Amino acid sequence: MIVSPQKFAYVRAFTVRLAPLLLAVSLAACASSSIDATQALNPDPPSKMFADGDAYMARGKFEDAATKFEALDREHPYSPEARRAIVMAAYAYYRAGKTPEAVATAERYVALHPGTKEAPLAHHIIASSYFDEMKGPNRDQTPTRKALEQLKILKSRYPDSEYAVNADNRIRIAEDNLAASEMEVGRYYLKRRNYVAAINRFKSVVSDYQTTAHVEEALARLTECYMALGITNEAQNAAAILGHNYPDSKWYKDSYALLQSGGLAPREDGGSWLSKAWKVVPKFGLGSG
Repeated sequence: MIVSPQKFAYVRAFTVRLAPLLLAVSLAACASSSIDATQALNPDPPSKMFADGDAYMARGKFEDAATKFEALDREHPYSPEARRAIVMAAYAYYRAGKTPEAVATAERYVALHPGTKEAPLAHHIIASSYFDEMKGPNRDQTPTRKALEQLKILKSRYPDSEYAVNADNRIRIAEDNLAASEMEVGRYYLKRRNYVAAINRFKSVVSDYQTTAHVEEALARLTECYMALGITNEAQNAAAILGHNYPDSKWYKDSYALLQSGGLAPREDGGSWLSKAWKVVPKFGLGSG
């Protein structure tokens, strides 16, 4: 196609006028990319990032706080603020209701920095996350067991921490929930005359959860199961331990009557597994009602 001299002159003039504009746009884009790259290579100092995270926390913007704390750890991994930023990110996730993120971040902290000043807080975050997810006795008790594990770590490793002081009541609640769950399953087996399976559940209560309110019934149910199986020495022993520790319990009265119906009486057997496993219930136990 042949372009006329007039049209060629017009196109050339337009191109000359457009070139400065294209150059300006290109320079602006380059400048913006340069600023972004500079910010990526030179983030805010760790003290400012930590302060920004704290400010988000104070305003209730917990997810933003977690993001800021994690950015601090990522951008300044060797700074003094980075270690605390991890546990603060876990706490921010917990406050935001993001349980999996809170647990994962707190677990990363205790794996990287065990025994440090913030370690009790990390264990407290993990314990609290699981404690909040505890379900009733007839539901899955995995969160309860994990909460109890972390609470016991707090008590044993960091007995002087503020979080250990508040762990006692939660430990009692968690153990009571686990004992109640074992009793639920034990009663289920007992009703179906699966006495061996029932005994295993009731054994768990009297062995592992002796300070809970469920231990009296567990001892009585053991008496009932052993009598049904004809293992009278264990039935007598279970009733004897029940009567020794809870002489006024209605469960002891029932167990005593059951033994009498078979011409027996409570009698402790020092060689029994129950006598070896049993400990005197501490005075701070929940006891009988």
